[in-house]
Amino acid sequence: MTETLKTWMPLIAVALFALLFAAERLRPLRQTTRSARGRLVTNGVVVALALGVGAVTVAPTTMALLAWTRSAELGLLHVLALPAPLSVAAGILLLDLSFYWWHRLNHVWPLLWRFHNVHHIDPDLDSTTAFRFHPGEIAYSAAFRAAQIALIGPNVSTLILYEALFLSATLFHHSNIRLPLGLERMLNRVLVTPRMHGVHHSTIRDETNANYSVVFRWWDQLHGTLRLNVPQDDIRVGVAAYDQRDDNAPLSALTLPFKQQRDYWRTTHGTDSRVRTGWHPDACARMAG
Repeated sequence: MTETLKTWMPLIAVALFALLFAAERLRPLRQTTRSARGRLVTNGVVVALALGVGAVTVAPTTMALLAWTRSAELGLLHVLALPAPLSVAAGILLLDLSFYWWHRLNHVWPLLWRFHNVHHIDPDLDSTTAFRFHPGEIAYSAAFRAAQIALIGPNVSTLILYEALFLSATLFHHSNIRLPLGLERMLNRVLVTPRMHGVHHSTIRDETNANYSVVFRWWDQLHGTLRLNVPQDDIRVGVAAYDQRDDNAPLSALTLPFKQQRDYWRTTHGTDSRVRTGWHPDACARMAG
């Protein structure tokens, strides 16, 4: 089954992307602020480069570490020797938890944020943003993947299942599709959803530095980084200091990490965007419309 899933995963990803791309234009969650053509060019260029770098760094690293941990019986799952179904479940949870920590580290370590910021400066958020990561971020993430697999020790089947979940979840929660609020609240009891991740792409620092989870929302709840009660109409997507049209051009985005960085949380008009005025942490528990 997992080999079949591995074979069909690219086609599944393309089909899911096409479905979400169409749906978010028929029923958008947030109104767009920029021309679709310009964004599609930039996102297409960055995604293509990211996928190319991933194919020559992350993929070989992952396969080599899988073979090594299997032969040497390294990693927590090899030590625990759980029954197969429990091992798969534990592996998926540990992989997702470690991605939460990795995502959070990319926000708090200034050197990593220089690169991760390229994902966040997209002035609109939709399915085309899902894999818009700087090639440099993809390259150095190979070291994280090596440590992740060496420490957890998942087998090939577990990793393939998680990769399918990861891919689907990333496309889904970046999409700009307006689901019925009741349905989204129900899904968000377990999964990261578009409204939840939309808060993470806010220009407000305390909202950007929240909602780091990828597949399961529980990690934000566990670590106290969950923010839900922010109406989507109140969210301005992007990074405050990089809100000019030229900032999102392909060359500007690709060279951004190597330039002197601006004060991320101050707009070009001097407005501070660290904290949302009137927002209280106790209001984080229930998802707003």
